[in-house]
Amino acid sequence: MVCKLLKAIGFVTQGLQMSDTPSVLILGIGNLLWADEGFGVRALETLQRNYRFPSNVRLMDGGTQGIYLVQHIREADVLVVFDAVDYGLPGGSLKRVEGDQVPKFLGAKKVSLHQTGFQEVLAMAEMLGDYPEHLLLVGVQPVELEDFGGSLRCEVRQQIEPAIELVLNYLADFGIEAERRDRPLTPDTLVQGAISDMHAYEAERPSNESACRAGDARVLKSDAFKLAYRPVDLSGSAVSVDVDAHLDKYRQAETD
Repeated sequence: MVCKLLKAIGFVTQGLQMSDTPSVLILGIGNLLWADEGFGVRALETLQRNYRFPSNVRLMDGGTQGIYLVQHIREADVLVVFDAVDYGLPGGSLKRVEGDQVPKFLGAKKVSLHQTGFQEVLAMAEMLGDYPEHLLLVGVQPVELEDFGGSLRCEVRQQIEPAIELVLNYLADFGIEAERRDRPLTPDTLVQGAISDMHAYEAERPSNESACRAGDARVLKSDAFKLAYRPVDLSGSAVSVDVDAHLDKYRQAETD
């Protein structure tokens, strides 16, 4: 790793030297539209609504922004990530991972496209020479993902508070103390919609009969789209497929 080599030989780039007041970034990543995939964002929302932090701590809804998060990560000395991660554990299991192990877990068993993207974001930050000195991933094993418009399953929702407690304890080791708000912040559903409030989002969800659970009904049930399973006959392994078969007509012309 580039930044480890630089540190080993005594060079320290701007983003690697942590001061007495480290720059801390707390990220929630995931997609609220697909059930337990929204765990990271919901955990971050809950943290923000219930706690105040010093000015050197930023809370950010990373959603599925991927590469657009690179600069924010480069500016962080301490990076904390909430996410839904396939650890191969029972659904609802909470697990913390630190340091060099974080990218491995984000890429080994992905539950959605954003995980691969975020793994690449970390690699890009390191390549650019600004990588967090301390990295924590707090993830929960999803129970259900294939539920378009669904919210967190009970087993996953119950892990939000324990996940927050893990993060608060972790930050305390850096001398960062969060102050609990006297009154939690209220989401502005008039501006952001019901999705900004997990409870409102769940309460206002249409019934199974009136809302498609597998995707966007405008696409899936439209006569303009014909969805079908079309098996492809592969000779041998997929690796040996002739990827330039479309040039055969030109080859044939050359032999005639």
